[in-house]
Amino acid sequence: MGIIKVENIRVFSYHGCLEEETKIGSDYRVDIEVKADLQKSAKTDELTDTVDYVFLNNVIKQEMAIPSKLLETVAKRILNRIFSEDTMVKKATISISKLNPPIGGDVESVTIKMTDKRKK
Repeated sequence: MGIIKVENIRVFSYHGCLEEETKIGSDYRVDIEVKADLQKSAKTDELTDTVDYVFLNNVIKQEMAIPSKLLETVAKRILNRIFSEDTMVKKATISISKLNPPIGGDVESVTIKMTDKRKK
């Protein structure tokens, strides 16, 4: 087993329960960590034998572009797509942080973190 991480993916999106959040949008940071068997790709040196981090980045950007009230919903959509589109991923953990959230205080970010495993 091995781990592939894509960290500090910065996106601008329109998530939130407050009406103004869906109109003005916010900055987000997304981090993803996936576990997969990396032994074959280590030997073959072929992209087709590993989890492509460009694929992970694209899924995150596409799903973050779909407005949702809750970051939990976005995280679950991202995890579902990763598992359905890349059979090599065995486990994945995603963190989505809303930067400078509108919660009436000096708060750098709020983060949700979700982990899922491939169903057998």
